[in-house]
Amino acid sequence: MPAESVASPVTTPEDQRSRTARRVVTVLALAAVLPALYLPGLVHDFFDLKIYMRAMDWWASGHPLYDYVQPDRVQGELYFTYPPFSALLLRPFGVLPLGLTIVIFTALTCVAVVVTTRWLVLPVIERHGLHRTYALTVAVLLVFAVESTRETITFGQINMLLVVLILADLLFAVPQARRWAGVGVGLATALKLFPGIFIVYLLVTRRWRAAVVASVTAAAATLLAAAVAPRDSWRFWTHELWATDRVGRTDYTGNQSLFGLLSRIDAPQEPNRLLWLVLVVAILGYGLWRAARAAGAGDWLTGLTLTGLVGGLVSPITWTHHIYWFIPAVVVLVDAALDADPQTPAGARRRRRLLTLATGTGLVIVYGVVSFYDWGVAPARTDNPWEFLLRNEYVLLALLLLVLLPVRRERRREREPVPTAGRQHQ
Repeated sequence: MPAESVASPVTTPEDQRSRTARRVVTVLALAAVLPALYLPGLVHDFFDLKIYMRAMDWWASGHPLYDYVQPDRVQGELYFTYPPFSALLLRPFGVLPLGLTIVIFTALTCVAVVVTTRWLVLPVIERHGLHRTYALTVAVLLVFAVESTRETITFGQINMLLVVLILADLLFAVPQARRWAGVGVGLATALKLFPGIFIVYLLVTRRWRAAVVASVTAAAATLLAAAVAPRDSWRFWTHELWATDRVGRTDYTGNQSLFGLLSRIDAPQEPNRLLWLVLVVAILGYGLWRAARAAGAGDWLTGLTLTGLVGGLVSPITWTHHIYWFIPAVVVLVDAALDADPQTPAGARRRRRLLTLATGTGLVIVYGVVSFYDWGVAPARTDNPWEFLLRNEYVLLALLLLVLLPVRRERRREREPVPTAGRQHQ
């Protein structure tokens, strides 16, 4: 058809005003819902952050750091369980008034949510020509609505610091073959161990230099902590790390790991560890294989998202505030859906399927598994299908996404930076 005969859509001032009004109403509606979602979490009263600060006071008074313990109605007893390097970063906050520390942690978490959400959605906005301010605002509000974000804020957790370090590394430094690639993952690993799964990801994607940098960074941070607190460091790495009874009850519904699922099936007895190890090996193999294929296609976001989901599944303890990785999964699903051609039957079906999965995932992670349920304090089996589904929503959703999360090969390969001669060995 000749170009002259193609009619261009005309946007009238009335259409523009109507569109602006709809956007304003959407933003205001989302903002209005947030307080109701946060109400149940107010009972947490920055519980974890207060434990950190009391442990720092205990430590500053000359007591062994890992002797600190306080009673808890659900877990029985709670300890300081983070590596010594985390304690070094937390200790300066112990000299501040508690209220000021809460304000600082909450503000930093909110900033991290805004920054990381922008990193995730801005490429999608630019590729598909979406309204930048509106789309970013809606995305940020939705991320604040997610249960993992709510739990992170109301418990006073440090999870978003880890997310910033990991995303900065794996979305920018590693794909662009920066010299400092791997530093963020290494620091995150030294802070909380769980991000060590991303060092494995760097290995399976053959980013050898970044994997070495991450490992050396984690080791250097750990040695720094050992130099400052040798006795506490020795105790952590030789004893406390292996004392699984210190981290909490594995059958509690807030533990959304594969081991938590098995624990809830067998409660109050311990689950079959051999079965768990077999499943862990299978999930690690399949999940990291898919992650490596995604990275090989240049789809770094899907690769790191799959790795994060794998880490959450295979870790013995994965609390609800650890499950950030559903958020980038929704971004991947929406982006892939917008790429599908709605003018063809196959493209229309693919778009509907991906948008349905994205919407379903969003609903699950906003409503959550612990915010609006009191699962009690005693070990209890999941003895009916409905309760099994409710108490293991994140585990089952992570397994589903491990299989169905799309890898966007062709477009990502075109956008992959071409390595220079000096970067080919990475």
